[in-house]
Amino acid sequence: MKTLLLLRHAKSSWGNPDLPDHDRALNKRGRRAAPVMGAWIKQNDLVPGAAYVSDARRTVETWDRLGLDLKPTITGALYHATPQALLDTIMGATADTVLLVGHNPGIGLLAEAIVETEPTHDRFDHYPTAALLVARFDIAGWGELALHTGRDVQFITPHDLA
Repeated sequence: MKTLLLLRHAKSSWGNPDLPDHDRALNKRGRRAAPVMGAWIKQNDLVPGAAYVSDARRTVETWDRLGLDLKPTITGALYHATPQALLDTIMGATADTVLLVGHNPGIGLLAEAIVETEPTHDRFDHYPTAALLVARFDIAGWGELALHTGRDVQFITPHDLA
């Protein structure tokens, strides 16, 4: 059994229009949301054995604020990555529980494609900032991962935990 956590970065700032997208930091709401999501991950025994994080400032900052005791793989390959690139990263993992912190639209599109049945959450189609999908797969290794096979799906947003 393998467990996948797909987390969109927390809310970022648009305060400086001259700042490159890659360098945007979290805003106040994002800085509050990330630790809430990290606490939920810990409370639900979902601390990953491996984490893959886009190298954008807002995704790294989201990771840092989750408060999970793990050294992530931070890579530019996940910055605005396609669903296929995200899937390729996951399929190379070896840990039983894997967390991927990335961006829309890739995270949301992969979430839709990976689950057998979409969650009934009214925000799933939008996949808001700091939203988290948890999906389980009855596979021995991530290399066996197939689309539309994720089960026991849970989708949660910081707003749900407020």
